[in-house]
Amino acid sequence: MNTFGRHVIAELWECNSNKLNDREFIERLFVDAALEAGAEVREVVFHKFAPQGVSGVVIISESHLTIHSFPEHGYASIDVYTCGNLDPNIAANYISNELSAKSSEVAEIPRGKGQINFLEKTTLNM
Repeated sequence: MNTFGRHVIAELWECNSNKLNDREFIERLFVDAALEAGAEVREVVFHKFAPQGVSGVVIISESHLTIHSFPEHGYASIDVYTCGNLDPNIAANYISNELSAKSSEVAEIPRGKGQINFLEKTTLNM
């Protein structure tokens, strides 16, 4: 099996808490990030928790983008998984910038190629 998938997992820290708690903003951001990467959006589902936090998914023809936000900690965990020729880093960087993340940890994992080997882990301090 060889799907040529790429999966970016990102830990975003010191994000704008108001943005992390705004379901409409997060939903629009993730759709825009998918489009920025050249993906075809299929379905969009986001949920606002009480008293705070947003979780959601954008299903794309090429796979998905997800988020779980923790506004009280200025933290978001995101996944961007793409198949084909799309670069998931484009969407992940777009999201990080729009959430005003001051630091992040990012790992890219190849998918569907057998044993998982981490390609890259970077720490950014902005």
